[in-house]
This record gives sequence, structure tokens and C-alpha cells, in this order.
Amino acid sequence: MPTPTPAAPPDQPPPRRRSDSTREAIVVAARERFAADGYERATIRAIARDARIDPSMVMRYYGSKEGLFAAAVSVDLRLPDLGTLPRGEVGEALVSHLFGLWESSDVLTAMLRVASAGPAGAERMQATFREQLLPAARQTCPDPEQVATRAALVASQLLGFALTRYVLRLPPSVALSRAEIVAWLGPTVQRYLTAPSP
Repeated sequence: MPTPTPAAPPDQPPPRRRSDSTREAIVVAARERFAADGYERATIRAIARDARIDPSMVMRYYGSKEGLFAAAVSVDLRLPDLGTLPRGEVGEALVSHLFGLWESSDVLTAMLRVASAGPAGAERMQATFREQLLPAARQTCPDPEQVATRAALVASQLLGFALTRYVLRLPPSVALSRAEIVAWLGPTVQRYLTAPSP
């Protein structure tokens, strides 16, 4: 009779499976390749070569180039519930949260690069905007008819600054601390979200 495998202690996460590591390697390689080449020119073969695996493994895990692209540029922004915050703090809270994500991971920077590389990436970024930023703006906007406009203004501020800091790497943008970013951008995002219409 086979001996049962002992369970991991409750305070430790389960060990990573090899398939998890392979999937992660594929997605990382795909983000870099899509950002460098754009959706149309990036190939499964090139992505597999970058990940140091056989191309059949990419197809096994993601089924198609479209499936891989969706996985590579999907991101959960985990936006705070703005409706539970004091109204005067939502701008700073949103800026602090998003730039905290940018500083802690390269996923958002890769997504920004992919979005600017061609229409497929732009469509994926638009989906993130619709599914995540619009509902957040809806929680604070004083006029329901202006939700989309105000969310677009917020996106222009945050993505524009992120582009200069993480992609173009303009020295004055790179030099700002996170606290300075929040201090400069927070009031503008606050106005976009909550101020009366001009």
C-alpha cells in the first residue's frame, strides 16, 4: 500500500508545480516579445525560443496566439473601493495604489508597452479601462452621464505619466519619489473624479 504524501504545514504555501513555472516563463517571454514586435509580428516560435521551451508547450497551455496574448496582457488592478473612502481622499488613494503596483511589478509597464505597439494591445488596454476604471469612477462621479469622460481623463493623467516614467524614462519623471507623484497627481485625479463640471 503506497504511503500517503504528507500535507504541507498550514502556514506554508503549497509547492509550485513545474507547470506553473512553465506558464510563468511563457507569459513573461510573451509580454516582452509582444512589446518589442507588436501582436502581428510576434510569433509563437519566437516566444517559445525566448522562454527556452518547445513551441508545442505554448500551444498546450494557451491554445493559440490569441489565448496567449490575452493571458500576457491581462492584469487585475485590484482598485480600492473608492465608495468607502472619504470623498476628499479618492484622488490620492487611486494614484498611490496604481503607482504602488507599477513600482512593485513590471507587468503594468509591459502592458503599457504592448498597448502602444499596436491595435491588439490597445484593445486589451481599452478592455481594462472599461472593466476596472469605469466602475471605480462611477463610485465618485457627481454626474452619471460624465463617468466615461472623467474616467478617460484619469486614465490620460495616470497612463501619460507612467509612459514618461517607465517607458520613455524621462529623467525628471524617473527622479520623482512615490510621495511626490501622489502629491502632484493626486489633486488632479481628485478634480477629474469629483469636481463639478467646468
